[in-house]
Amino acid sequence: QVQLAESGGGSVQAGGSLRLSCAASGYTDSSYCMGWFRQAPGKEREGVAVVYTGGGITYYANSVKDRFTISQDNAKKTLYLQMDRLKPEDTAMYYCAADRRACLYGHTWKFDFEYNYWGQGTQVTVSG
Repeated sequence: QVQLAESGGGSVQAGGSLRLSCAASGYTDSSYCMGWFRQAPGKEREGVAVVYTGGGITYYANSVKDRFTISQDNAKKTLYLQMDRLKPEDTAMYYCAADRRACLYGHTWKFDFEYNYWGQGTQVTVSG
């Protein structure tokens, strides 16, 4: 059973940066679709960024391209999301998600129902 634990959320002024971490456990190989989703109050959960850890292919939402960077440390089984030039509209609960197949068909990476494993979430609040 894959377990995911996020950390690194917090409050920041617009234009600032945060780095989220997701520590994974309970799986034995590195070929997973792992990524970040977010949900703002009153809105649906949306895909932010996903990486296929087996090959390094990445996917980003248009709203975060050129501002957010997803990366992985396979040895530590940890996923990161570096968030730069944050905007108030980035305020949301951020969730780490994983699945062995969710991103293998390209466009399906953004569908939260494709992911079987989820963390508890970490809050990001951007003011200004």
